[in-house]
Amino acid sequence: MADSDRVWIFDTTLRDGEQSPGCSMNLEEKLRVARMLEEMGVDVIEAGFPIASNGDFEAVSAIARELKKSVVCGLARAGRKDIDRAWEALKAAARPRIHTFISTSPLHMKYKLQMAPDAVHQAVVDSVTHARNLCDDVEWSAEDGSRTELPFLFRCIESAIKAGASTINIPDTVGYAEPAEFASLIAAIVANVPNIDKARLSVHCHNDLGLGVANSLAALGAGARQVECTVNGIGERAGNAALEEIVMALRTRPDRLPFRTNVDTTHIVRASRLVSAITGFAVQPNKAIVGANAFAHESGIHQDGMLKNAQTYEIMTPESVGLVRSTLVMGKHSGRAAFRAKLKELGFEALGDNLLEDAFKRFKDLADRKKDVFDEDIVALVDDQMGSTDDSIKFVSLQVVAGSKGPQIADLEIEIDGTVHNAQSRGNGPVDAVFNAIKKLVPHEAKLQLYQVHAVTAGTDAQAEVTVRLDEGGKTVNGQGADADTLCASARAYLNALNKLLIKRKKSAPAGAAADMSTVASISA
Repeated sequence: MADSDRVWIFDTTLRDGEQSPGCSMNLEEKLRVARMLEEMGVDVIEAGFPIASNGDFEAVSAIARELKKSVVCGLARAGRKDIDRAWEALKAAARPRIHTFISTSPLHMKYKLQMAPDAVHQAVVDSVTHARNLCDDVEWSAEDGSRTELPFLFRCIESAIKAGASTINIPDTVGYAEPAEFASLIAAIVANVPNIDKARLSVHCHNDLGLGVANSLAALGAGARQVECTVNGIGERAGNAALEEIVMALRTRPDRLPFRTNVDTTHIVRASRLVSAITGFAVQPNKAIVGANAFAHESGIHQDGMLKNAQTYEIMTPESVGLVRSTLVMGKHSGRAAFRAKLKELGFEALGDNLLEDAFKRFKDLADRKKDVFDEDIVALVDDQMGSTDDSIKFVSLQVVAGSKGPQIADLEIEIDGTVHNAQSRGNGPVDAVFNAIKKLVPHEAKLQLYQVHAVTAGTDAQAEVTVRLDEGGKTVNGQGADADTLCASARAYLNALNKLLIKRKKSAPAGAAADMSTVASISA
């Protein structure tokens, strides 16, 4: 197809997606997601908001240094300090982009900015000019663009392009628009901004009315050529347009949507699982494209049609999004070579020797306990291992006495900075007993905000994936753990969260103090 039919995919999972309450990611987790997105072929990765925090700055800097193919983008408000901070984080990138924005709707200008339209217009010119003097690739966004008066929006867009913006983004910031209305807005911009041909037109649609994807697709039909979206549709409030839905809609309906992307769709399920595991935001079973039931058929009529021709009830194949059922069956007799081949098949091609060996040991333990080891089991196991390789506090063993008669008792053994410690504790149920034992060994004041259990596969011997969310003094962390034993998975998840909390505490400690703090002391209040 011609370049005019090319749609750029701009992923903001690491910026807008992370703004979901409780959806914080540490540096290594952000790097894992960024690597996955680049491997998928995502064009632009918005890595964060550098001025928001030191953590965001460090994440954008690290991603900028590592990625070579995707454009790495940092968000900045219209002020010079924001833009300078963004550039400082991005300047090492092979392909950097500064993304600056300001509100343009009457409501936002009056109550949020408390600025007159002329002052906002001048801020657009000044901010884009300053950003363009630093970086060749500048994107400008009209926040609350879908509720902006058209003449003023046209004026701001024209001036932003004149000042050097090569991408113009129109956000439906509060998810207020509907498809025909939003398409008309994009068409009006194309028809009325005289220099619009000198920039790529982008859209960023929120999902407050469940129309984020529909509005994005409508905008493409009206002339937009970049879509801003997130994996699994995560984001503020009701979230954003979902990357997987946008990409697969374009792939499945070229008759109505004659556009192409650079995304390798066979990575979609893997990316979805990775983001879900890291954030603790489970994907609903009936979620389009990546939900557990997306390719399941229970109705007798549907099953009969599927047996005769899969196209009767499937408009896309499971393989097209990365759901490939392997003929390489894994079990307790499988060796390292087969395990390595399976990992490569599942998308884990760059595991280090130590991580591979640790993952193989856990696989063998699982195979001894579980009759059938599915691909999902191995993905969960390796994700869990990758998320805990640098932990200072490590799970060793757990014995629990439970039942209706009580008392519930947990006997826990963990390793702290290389030394094994054990404790026994009671609780109001086995999970409470396990967490109380952890608190004995690692005193802390963090509050448990979320405890979530997910069965990786079907069956009573299914592996459990547990997510734990802890909050301490405004610092929120998510921990994940996987194990065939739900209580062991719970302990692993809690310890994983404590390790992340430890890292946050060390980063916030006074200069020179962090090196003298032991693991337990740095977590203890």
